[in-house]
Amino acid sequence: MSLHWLSLITIITYFGLLLLVSWLTGRGGSNDVFFRAGHKSPWYLVAFGMIGASISGVSFVSVPGYVGLTQMTYLQMCLGFFLGYVVVAYVLLPVYYRRGLTTIYSYLADRLGQRSRKTGAAFFVLSKLARASASFCLVCMILQQFVFAFLGVPFWLTVVLLLLLVWFYTRRGGIRTLVYTDTLQTLCMLATLVAVICIVAHEMHLDLPGLWQTVSQDPRSKIFEWGDWQGKQTFWKQFLSGIFIVIVMTGLDQDMMQKNLTCRDLRSAQKDMCSYGACFAPVNLLFLVLGILLYQFAASKGILLPAKTDEVFPSLVSDGYFGYGVTLLFVLGITAAAFSSVDSALTALTTTLCIDILDIDRYQNRAEQMRKRVHIAVVAVFVVATLLFRRFNGTSVLDAIYVMASYTYGPLLGLFAFGLISKRQPQERWIPAVCIASPLICYALSVTVPRWTGYTFGYELLILNGLLTYIGLLTLSLRYSKRKIAH
Repeated sequence: MSLHWLSLITIITYFGLLLLVSWLTGRGGSNDVFFRAGHKSPWYLVAFGMIGASISGVSFVSVPGYVGLTQMTYLQMCLGFFLGYVVVAYVLLPVYYRRGLTTIYSYLADRLGQRSRKTGAAFFVLSKLARASASFCLVCMILQQFVFAFLGVPFWLTVVLLLLLVWFYTRRGGIRTLVYTDTLQTLCMLATLVAVICIVAHEMHLDLPGLWQTVSQDPRSKIFEWGDWQGKQTFWKQFLSGIFIVIVMTGLDQDMMQKNLTCRDLRSAQKDMCSYGACFAPVNLLFLVLGILLYQFAASKGILLPAKTDEVFPSLVSDGYFGYGVTLLFVLGITAAAFSSVDSALTALTTTLCIDILDIDRYQNRAEQMRKRVHIAVVAVFVVATLLFRRFNGTSVLDAIYVMASYTYGPLLGLFAFGLISKRQPQERWIPAVCIASPLICYALSVTVPRWTGYTFGYELLILNGLLTYIGLLTLSLRYSKRKIAH
Protein backbone atom coordinates (compact mmCIF):
# COMPACT_ATOMS: atom_id res chain seq x y z
CA MET A 1 0.00 0.00 0.00
CA SER A 2 1.35 3.43 -0.95
CA LEU A 3 2.26 6.10 1.57
CA HIS A 4 -0.52 8.38 0.29
CA TRP A 5 -3.19 5.79 1.02
CA LEU A 6 -1.70 5.06 4.45
CA SER A 7 -1.79 8.79 5.21
CA LEU A 8 -5.44 9.00 4.14
CA ILE A 9 -6.31 6.00 6.33
CA THR A 10 -4.55 7.71 9.25
CA ILE A 11 -6.68 10.84 8.79
CA ILE A 12 -9.91 8.84 8.45
CA THR A 13 -9.12 6.77 11.56
CA TYR A 14 -8.34 9.87 13.57
CA PHE A 15 -11.54 11.55 12.43
CA GLY A 16 -13.44 8.43 13.44
CA LEU A 17 -12.10 8.81 16.98
CA LEU A 18 -13.21 12.45 17.02
CA LEU A 19 -16.69 11.44 15.88
CA LEU A 20 -16.91 8.87 18.67
CA VAL A 21 -15.96 11.46 21.27
CA SER A 22 -18.42 13.93 19.70
CA TRP A 23 -21.23 11.38 19.84
CA LEU A 24 -20.54 10.62 23.51
CA THR A 25 -20.33 14.26 24.58
CA GLY A 26 -22.81 15.94 22.22
CA ARG A 27 -26.00 14.18 23.30
CA GLY A 28 -28.65 16.57 24.55
CA GLY A 29 -26.81 19.47 22.97
CA SER A 30 -28.44 22.81 23.77
CA ASN A 31 -27.19 26.38 23.65
CA ASP A 32 -26.08 26.06 27.28
CA VAL A 33 -24.05 22.95 26.42
CA PHE A 34 -22.69 24.49 23.20
CA PHE A 35 -21.62 27.78 24.84
CA ARG A 36 -20.86 26.83 28.46
CA ALA A 37 -20.67 23.00 28.77
CA GLY A 38 -22.93 23.34 31.81
CA HIS A 39 -19.95 24.66 33.80
CA LYS A 40 -18.95 21.06 34.56
CA SER A 41 -15.62 20.65 32.75
CA PRO A 42 -12.83 18.99 34.81
CA TRP A 43 -10.01 21.53 35.12
CA TYR A 44 -7.25 18.99 34.38
CA LEU A 45 -8.85 18.01 31.06
CA VAL A 46 -9.23 21.66 30.10
CA ALA A 47 -5.57 22.33 31.03
CA PHE A 48 -4.23 19.39 29.04
CA GLY A 49 -6.41 20.14 26.02
CA MET A 50 -5.41 23.81 26.07
CA ILE A 51 -1.79 22.83 25.41
CA GLY A 52 -2.77 21.57 21.97
CA ALA A 53 -5.17 24.46 21.33
CA SER A 54 -2.48 27.02 22.22
CA ILE A 55 0.25 25.40 20.16
CA SER A 56 -1.79 24.74 16.98
CA GLY A 57 -0.67 23.49 13.59
CA VAL A 58 1.47 26.57 12.99
CA SER A 59 3.73 25.78 15.93
CA PHE A 60 3.97 22.16 14.80
CA VAL A 61 5.32 23.28 11.44
CA SER A 62 6.82 26.72 12.03
CA VAL A 63 8.67 26.48 15.35
CA PRO A 64 11.15 23.77 14.26
CA GLY A 65 12.11 25.85 11.21
CA TYR A 66 12.09 29.07 13.24
CA VAL A 67 15.48 28.22 14.78
CA GLY A 68 16.99 28.88 11.37
CA LEU A 69 15.86 32.52 11.64
CA THR A 70 16.07 33.36 15.34
CA GLN A 71 17.99 30.48 16.99
CA MET A 72 16.24 29.51 20.27
CA THR A 73 15.44 33.09 21.22
CA TYR A 74 11.74 32.27 20.83
CA LEU A 75 12.03 30.77 24.34
CA GLN A 76 12.55 34.29 25.71
CA MET A 77 8.98 35.05 24.69
CA CYS A 78 7.80 31.69 26.07
CA LEU A 79 9.23 32.64 29.48
CA GLY A 80 7.16 35.81 29.33
CA PHE A 81 4.15 33.69 28.40
CA PHE A 82 4.13 32.04 31.83
CA LEU A 83 3.97 35.35 33.69
CA GLY A 84 1.18 36.36 31.32
CA TYR A 85 -0.79 33.23 32.25
CA VAL A 86 -0.42 34.12 35.95
CA VAL A 87 -1.81 37.61 35.25
CA VAL A 88 -4.76 36.13 33.36
CA ALA A 89 -5.43 33.61 36.16
CA TYR A 90 -5.39 36.10 39.04
CA VAL A 91 -6.49 39.36 37.42
CA LEU A 92 -8.88 38.57 34.56
CA LEU A 93 -10.44 35.24 35.55
CA PRO A 94 -11.80 36.60 38.87
CA VAL A 95 -13.51 39.42 36.95
CA TYR A 96 -15.09 36.98 34.47
CA TYR A 97 -16.22 34.46 37.09
CA ARG A 98 -17.60 37.10 39.44
CA ARG A 99 -19.94 38.23 36.66
CA GLY A 100 -20.76 34.71 35.45
CA LEU A 101 -19.89 35.60 31.86
CA THR A 102 -20.42 33.41 28.81
CA THR A 103 -18.44 35.75 26.56
CA ILE A 104 -15.71 37.93 27.99
CA TYR A 105 -16.82 40.93 25.93
CA SER A 106 -19.94 41.15 28.09
CA TYR A 107 -17.62 42.76 30.65
CA LEU A 108 -17.11 45.67 28.26
CA ALA A 109 -20.88 46.16 28.08
CA ASP A 110 -21.14 46.26 31.88
CA ARG A 111 -18.28 48.70 32.26
CA LEU A 112 -18.14 50.82 29.09
CA GLY A 113 -21.42 50.25 27.26
CA GLN A 114 -22.87 48.17 24.43
CA ARG A 115 -20.94 49.96 21.69
CA SER A 116 -17.70 49.05 23.44
CA ARG A 117 -18.82 45.42 23.66
CA LYS A 118 -19.61 45.20 19.97
CA THR A 119 -16.36 46.96 19.05
CA GLY A 120 -14.32 44.53 21.15
CA ALA A 121 -16.23 41.55 19.78
CA ALA A 122 -15.73 42.79 16.20
CA PHE A 123 -11.96 43.11 16.71
CA PHE A 124 -11.88 39.58 18.14
CA VAL A 125 -13.82 38.20 15.16
CA LEU A 126 -11.49 39.96 12.72
CA SER A 127 -8.34 38.84 14.53
CA LYS A 128 -9.40 35.25 15.16
CA LEU A 129 -10.61 34.79 11.60
CA ALA A 130 -7.32 36.12 10.20
CA ARG A 131 -5.06 34.16 12.55
CA ALA A 132 -6.99 30.91 12.44
CA SER A 133 -7.33 30.96 8.64
CA ALA A 134 -3.57 31.65 8.35
CA SER A 135 -2.64 28.62 10.43
CA PHE A 136 -5.32 26.46 8.80
CA CYS A 137 -4.13 27.45 5.33
CA LEU A 138 -0.61 26.28 6.17
CA VAL A 139 -1.90 22.95 7.44
CA CYS A 140 -4.15 22.48 4.39
CA MET A 141 -1.22 23.09 2.03
CA ILE A 142 0.79 20.42 3.83
CA LEU A 143 -2.03 17.86 3.82
CA GLN A 144 -2.64 18.71 0.17
CA GLN A 145 1.00 17.90 -0.56
CA PHE A 146 1.04 14.66 1.44
CA VAL A 147 -2.41 13.23 0.73
CA PHE A 148 -5.01 15.03 -1.35
CA ALA A 149 -2.98 16.07 -4.39
CA PHE A 150 -2.25 12.38 -5.01
CA LEU A 151 -6.00 11.74 -5.09
CA GLY A 152 -6.56 14.59 -7.55
CA VAL A 153 -8.46 16.74 -5.02
CA PRO A 154 -8.04 20.50 -5.70
CA PHE A 155 -6.86 22.70 -2.84
CA TRP A 156 -10.17 24.53 -2.43
CA LEU A 157 -11.98 21.23 -2.00
CA THR A 158 -9.42 20.11 0.59
CA VAL A 159 -10.21 23.25 2.61
CA VAL A 160 -13.96 22.69 2.30
CA LEU A 161 -13.78 19.00 3.23
CA LEU A 162 -11.62 19.54 6.31
CA LEU A 163 -13.80 22.39 7.59
CA LEU A 164 -16.96 20.34 7.04
CA LEU A 165 -15.39 17.56 9.13
CA VAL A 166 -14.72 20.03 11.94
CA TRP A 167 -18.25 21.44 11.68
CA PHE A 168 -19.73 17.94 11.79
CA TYR A 169 -18.21 16.94 15.13
CA THR A 170 -18.70 20.34 16.83
CA ARG A 171 -22.23 21.18 15.64
CA ARG A 172 -24.02 19.58 18.59
CA GLY A 173 -21.78 19.53 21.63
CA GLY A 174 -19.87 22.73 20.94
CA ILE A 175 -17.54 23.63 23.78
CA ARG A 176 -18.36 20.51 25.82
CA THR A 177 -17.20 18.33 22.93
CA LEU A 178 -14.05 20.41 22.46
CA VAL A 179 -12.91 19.90 26.06
CA TYR A 180 -12.66 16.17 25.32
CA THR A 181 -11.53 16.25 21.69
CA ASP A 182 -8.77 18.71 22.61
CA THR A 183 -7.51 16.20 25.16
CA LEU A 184 -7.27 13.54 22.44
CA GLN A 185 -5.68 15.98 20.01
CA THR A 186 -3.06 17.17 22.51
CA LEU A 187 -2.17 13.58 23.38
CA CYS A 188 -1.69 12.69 19.69
CA MET A 189 0.34 15.83 19.00
CA LEU A 190 2.71 15.47 21.95
CA ALA A 191 3.18 11.74 21.35
CA THR A 192 3.98 12.50 17.72
CA LEU A 193 6.49 15.21 18.68
CA VAL A 194 8.40 12.96 21.08
CA ALA A 195 8.32 10.02 18.66
CA VAL A 196 9.65 12.13 15.77
CA ILE A 197 12.51 13.48 17.93
CA CYS A 198 13.44 9.92 18.92
CA ILE A 199 13.38 8.68 15.31
CA VAL A 200 15.42 11.62 13.99
CA ALA A 201 17.94 11.19 16.80
CA HIS A 202 18.16 7.48 15.95
CA GLU A 203 18.80 8.31 12.29
CA MET A 204 21.67 10.53 13.46
CA HIS A 205 22.97 7.73 15.76
CA LEU A 206 22.49 9.84 18.88
CA ASP A 207 21.75 8.49 22.34
CA LEU A 208 20.39 10.80 25.05
CA PRO A 209 23.79 12.24 26.10
CA GLY A 210 24.71 12.64 22.42
CA LEU A 211 21.40 14.39 21.75
CA TRP A 212 22.06 16.85 24.57
CA GLN A 213 25.59 17.52 23.36
CA THR A 214 24.52 17.98 19.74
CA VAL A 215 21.81 20.47 20.62
CA SER A 216 23.74 22.41 23.27
CA GLN A 217 26.82 22.88 21.05
CA ASP A 218 24.88 23.99 18.00
CA PRO A 219 25.15 27.78 17.39
CA ARG A 220 21.36 27.85 16.91
CA SER A 221 20.86 26.82 20.55
CA LYS A 222 21.41 30.39 21.75
CA ILE A 223 18.45 31.39 23.91
CA PHE A 224 19.20 34.82 25.35
CA GLU A 225 19.99 37.94 23.35
CA TRP A 226 21.11 40.77 25.63
CA GLY A 227 22.61 43.13 23.07
CA ASP A 228 21.29 44.94 20.00
CA TRP A 229 18.43 46.71 21.79
CA GLN A 230 17.22 48.01 18.42
CA GLY A 231 16.68 44.49 17.04
CA LYS A 232 13.56 42.34 17.39
CA GLN A 233 15.12 39.48 19.40
CA THR A 234 16.45 41.40 22.43
CA PHE A 235 15.50 39.68 25.70
CA TRP A 236 13.38 42.44 27.24
CA LYS A 237 11.49 43.02 24.02
CA GLN A 238 10.70 39.32 23.70
CA PHE A 239 9.97 38.75 27.39
CA LEU A 240 7.64 41.75 27.80
CA SER A 241 5.99 41.00 24.46
CA GLY A 242 5.38 37.43 25.65
CA ILE A 243 3.57 38.67 28.76
CA PHE A 244 1.25 40.95 26.81
CA ILE A 245 0.73 38.47 23.96
CA VAL A 246 -0.65 35.95 26.45
CA ILE A 247 -2.79 38.57 28.17
CA VAL A 248 -4.45 39.51 24.87
CA MET A 249 -4.29 36.23 22.91
CA THR A 250 -5.51 34.21 25.89
CA GLY A 251 -7.06 36.49 28.52
CA LEU A 252 -8.84 38.77 26.04
CA ASP A 253 -9.57 36.05 23.47
CA GLN A 254 -12.97 34.34 23.60
CA ASP A 255 -11.52 31.27 21.89
CA MET A 256 -8.94 30.66 24.61
CA MET A 257 -11.12 31.74 27.52
CA GLN A 258 -14.32 29.93 26.61
CA LYS A 259 -12.98 26.55 27.73
CA ASN A 260 -11.59 28.05 30.94
CA LEU A 261 -15.02 29.53 31.72
CA THR A 262 -16.57 26.04 31.61
CA CYS A 263 -14.75 24.93 34.77
CA ARG A 264 -16.79 24.36 37.90
CA ASP A 265 -15.47 27.40 39.77
CA LEU A 266 -12.80 30.10 39.78
CA ARG A 267 -10.30 28.03 41.75
CA SER A 268 -10.49 25.21 39.21
CA ALA A 269 -10.05 27.65 36.31
CA GLN A 270 -6.97 29.18 37.96
CA LYS A 271 -5.40 25.75 38.45
CA ASP A 272 -6.14 24.98 34.81
CA MET A 273 -4.59 28.25 33.59
CA CYS A 274 -1.38 27.99 35.62
CA SER A 275 -0.93 24.29 34.80
CA TYR A 276 -0.98 24.60 31.05
CA GLY A 277 0.91 27.89 31.24
CA ALA A 278 3.76 26.08 32.97
CA CYS A 279 3.82 23.48 30.16
CA PHE A 280 4.13 25.97 27.31
CA ALA A 281 7.88 26.65 27.48
CA PRO A 282 8.92 22.95 27.84
CA VAL A 283 6.72 21.90 24.89
CA ASN A 284 8.11 24.66 22.67
CA LEU A 285 11.61 23.70 23.78
CA LEU A 286 10.95 20.24 22.31
CA PHE A 287 9.88 21.80 19.01
CA LEU A 288 13.06 23.90 18.92
CA VAL A 289 15.21 20.86 19.75
CA LEU A 290 13.57 19.07 16.83
CA GLY A 291 14.40 22.07 14.64
CA ILE A 292 18.10 21.94 15.53
CA LEU A 293 18.17 18.20 14.84
CA LEU A 294 16.57 18.76 11.43
CA TYR A 295 19.14 21.42 10.49
CA GLN A 296 21.98 19.21 11.77
CA PHE A 297 20.65 16.24 9.81
CA ALA A 298 20.35 18.26 6.62
CA ALA A 299 23.89 19.60 7.00
CA SER A 300 25.32 16.11 7.56
CA LYS A 301 23.59 14.78 4.41
CA GLY A 302 24.30 17.84 2.25
CA ILE A 303 20.59 18.53 1.84
CA LEU A 304 19.62 21.97 0.54
CA LEU A 305 16.77 23.27 2.69
CA PRO A 306 14.00 25.60 1.47
CA ALA A 307 14.38 29.33 2.08
CA LYS A 308 10.97 29.51 3.79
CA THR A 309 11.36 28.18 7.33
CA ASP A 310 7.78 26.87 7.34
CA GLU A 311 8.82 24.37 4.66
CA VAL A 312 11.91 22.92 6.39
CA PHE A 313 10.18 20.22 8.45
CA PRO A 314 7.60 19.22 5.80
CA SER A 315 10.22 19.08 3.01
CA LEU A 316 12.48 16.67 4.91
CA VAL A 317 9.53 14.45 5.74
CA SER A 318 8.05 14.50 2.23
CA ASP A 319 11.40 13.62 0.65
CA GLY A 320 11.42 10.39 2.66
CA TYR A 321 14.61 10.91 4.65
CA PHE A 322 13.08 9.44 7.81
CA GLY A 323 10.92 6.69 6.35
CA TYR A 324 7.20 5.91 6.39
CA GLY A 325 6.98 6.00 10.19
CA VAL A 326 7.85 9.69 10.54
CA THR A 327 5.64 10.60 7.58
CA LEU A 328 2.57 8.97 9.11
CA LEU A 329 3.36 10.49 12.50
CA PHE A 330 3.77 13.89 10.86
CA VAL A 331 0.39 13.58 9.12
CA LEU A 332 -1.23 12.53 12.41
CA GLY A 333 0.41 15.36 14.35
CA ILE A 334 -0.44 18.07 11.85
CA THR A 335 -4.04 16.82 11.58
CA ALA A 336 -4.45 16.79 15.36
CA ALA A 337 -2.92 20.25 15.69
CA ALA A 338 -5.07 21.62 12.87
CA PHE A 339 -8.36 20.28 14.18
CA SER A 340 -7.49 21.38 17.74
CA SER A 341 -7.08 25.03 16.76
CA VAL A 342 -9.79 25.26 14.09
CA ASP A 343 -12.61 23.58 16.01
CA SER A 344 -12.23 25.92 18.97
CA ALA A 345 -11.97 28.95 16.65
CA LEU A 346 -15.22 28.03 14.90
CA THR A 347 -17.00 27.51 18.23
CA ALA A 348 -15.69 30.77 19.73
CA LEU A 349 -16.57 32.79 16.63
CA THR A 350 -20.07 31.32 16.67
CA THR A 351 -20.45 32.13 20.38
CA THR A 352 -19.27 35.74 20.01
CA LEU A 353 -21.38 36.42 16.94
CA CYS A 354 -24.48 34.91 18.55
CA ILE A 355 -24.20 36.51 21.99
CA ASP A 356 -22.26 39.75 21.51
CA ILE A 357 -23.20 40.80 17.99
CA LEU A 358 -26.66 39.29 17.37
CA ASP A 359 -27.80 38.97 21.01
CA ILE A 360 -29.76 35.79 20.23
CA ASP A 361 -31.08 35.47 23.78
CA ARG A 362 -33.71 38.02 22.76
CA TYR A 363 -35.23 35.53 20.35
CA GLN A 364 -35.86 32.74 22.89
CA ASN A 365 -37.59 30.02 20.83
CA ARG A 366 -35.46 30.74 17.76
CA ALA A 367 -32.14 31.01 19.60
CA GLU A 368 -30.95 27.45 19.04
CA GLN A 369 -31.91 27.52 15.36
CA MET A 370 -30.06 30.83 14.91
CA ARG A 371 -26.96 29.41 16.59
CA LYS A 372 -26.89 26.50 14.13
CA ARG A 373 -27.21 28.86 11.15
CA VAL A 374 -24.45 31.14 12.44
CA HIS A 375 -22.19 28.11 12.93
CA ILE A 376 -22.64 27.12 9.28
CA ALA A 377 -22.10 30.72 8.13
CA VAL A 378 -18.83 30.90 10.08
CA VAL A 379 -17.61 27.76 8.30
CA ALA A 380 -18.40 29.36 4.92
CA VAL A 381 -16.54 32.58 5.79
CA PHE A 382 -13.64 30.52 7.12
CA VAL A 383 -13.35 28.78 3.74
CA VAL A 384 -13.10 32.11 1.92
CA ALA A 385 -10.58 33.54 4.40
CA THR A 386 -8.36 30.45 4.16
CA LEU A 387 -8.32 30.55 0.37
CA LEU A 388 -7.48 34.26 0.41
CA PHE A 389 -4.63 33.73 2.84
CA ARG A 390 -3.00 31.27 0.47
CA ARG A 391 -1.56 34.31 -1.28
CA PHE A 392 0.58 35.10 1.77
CA ASN A 393 4.29 35.04 0.83
CA GLY A 394 6.15 35.62 4.14
CA THR A 395 8.89 33.41 5.53
CA SER A 396 7.02 32.38 8.67
CA VAL A 397 3.30 32.13 9.39
CA LEU A 398 4.14 32.09 13.12
CA ASP A 399 5.72 35.53 12.80
CA ALA A 400 2.78 36.74 10.72
CA ILE A 401 0.30 35.64 13.39
CA TYR A 402 2.08 37.59 16.12
CA VAL A 403 2.35 40.64 13.88
CA MET A 404 -1.39 40.50 13.14
CA ALA A 405 -2.07 40.14 16.86
CA SER A 406 -0.06 43.31 17.52
CA TYR A 407 -2.52 45.27 15.39
CA THR A 408 -5.85 43.58 16.06
CA TYR A 409 -5.51 42.82 19.78
CA GLY A 410 -4.05 46.23 20.73
CA PRO A 411 -7.50 47.90 20.87
CA LEU A 412 -8.81 45.02 23.02
CA LEU A 413 -5.89 45.49 25.40
CA GLY A 414 -6.65 49.21 25.63
CA LEU A 415 -10.40 48.66 26.17
CA PHE A 416 -10.00 46.11 28.96
CA ALA A 417 -7.16 48.05 30.61
CA PHE A 418 -9.30 51.19 30.64
CA GLY A 419 -12.23 49.31 32.14
CA LEU A 420 -10.14 47.70 34.87
CA ILE A 421 -7.83 50.60 35.77
CA SER A 422 -9.52 53.89 34.96
CA LYS A 423 -12.23 55.50 37.05
CA ARG A 424 -13.58 57.45 34.09
CA GLN A 425 -16.22 56.75 31.47
CA PRO A 426 -15.32 57.18 27.77
CA GLN A 427 -17.77 58.83 25.43
CA GLU A 428 -19.25 55.79 23.75
CA ARG A 429 -19.70 57.28 20.32
CA TRP A 430 -15.92 57.74 20.00
CA ILE A 431 -14.91 54.22 21.05
CA PRO A 432 -14.96 52.61 17.55
CA ALA A 433 -12.98 55.54 16.08
CA VAL A 434 -10.29 55.32 18.77
CA CYS A 435 -9.97 51.54 18.33
CA ILE A 436 -9.56 51.91 14.57
CA ALA A 437 -7.16 54.86 14.76
CA SER A 438 -4.71 53.21 17.19
CA PRO A 439 -3.57 50.35 14.89
CA LEU A 440 -3.35 52.75 11.95
CA ILE A 441 -1.03 55.03 13.95
CA CYS A 442 1.03 51.99 14.98
CA TYR A 443 1.42 50.92 11.37
CA ALA A 444 2.57 54.40 10.39
CA LEU A 445 5.11 54.39 13.22
CA SER A 446 6.38 50.90 12.29
CA VAL A 447 7.14 52.21 8.78
CA THR A 448 8.62 55.63 9.63
CA VAL A 449 10.51 55.12 12.92
CA PRO A 450 13.07 52.64 11.48
CA ARG A 451 13.90 55.17 8.74
CA TRP A 452 14.44 57.97 11.27
CA THR A 453 16.17 56.13 14.11
CA GLY A 454 17.12 52.62 13.00
CA TYR A 455 14.87 51.17 15.72
CA THR A 456 12.82 48.20 14.49
CA PHE A 457 9.53 47.40 16.18
CA GLY A 458 8.97 43.82 17.24
CA TYR A 459 5.91 42.39 18.91
CA GLU A 460 6.12 45.20 21.50
CA LEU A 461 4.01 47.08 18.95
CA LEU A 462 1.09 45.37 20.71
CA ILE A 463 1.89 47.27 23.94
CA LEU A 464 2.11 50.58 22.09
CA ASN A 465 -1.18 49.87 20.32
CA GLY A 466 -2.93 49.18 23.61
CA LEU A 467 -1.39 52.30 25.18
CA LEU A 468 -2.57 54.51 22.32
CA THR A 469 -6.09 53.09 22.66
CA TYR A 470 -6.02 53.73 26.41
CA ILE A 471 -4.83 57.32 25.94
CA GLY A 472 -7.47 57.93 23.27
CA LEU A 473 -10.25 56.65 25.55
CA LEU A 474 -8.90 58.70 28.46
CA THR A 475 -8.75 61.85 26.36
CA LEU A 476 -12.36 61.43 25.25
CA SER A 477 -13.74 60.37 28.62
CA LEU A 478 -16.05 61.82 31.23
CA ARG A 479 -15.78 61.76 35.00
CA TYR A 480 -16.50 58.39 36.60
CA SER A 481 -20.17 57.73 37.11
CA LYS A 482 -21.30 55.45 39.92
CA ARG A 483 -24.02 54.23 37.62
CA LYS A 484 -21.31 52.57 35.50
CA ILE A 485 -19.84 50.16 37.99
CA ALA A 486 -16.38 48.89 37.02
CA HIS A 487 -15.51 46.19 39.49
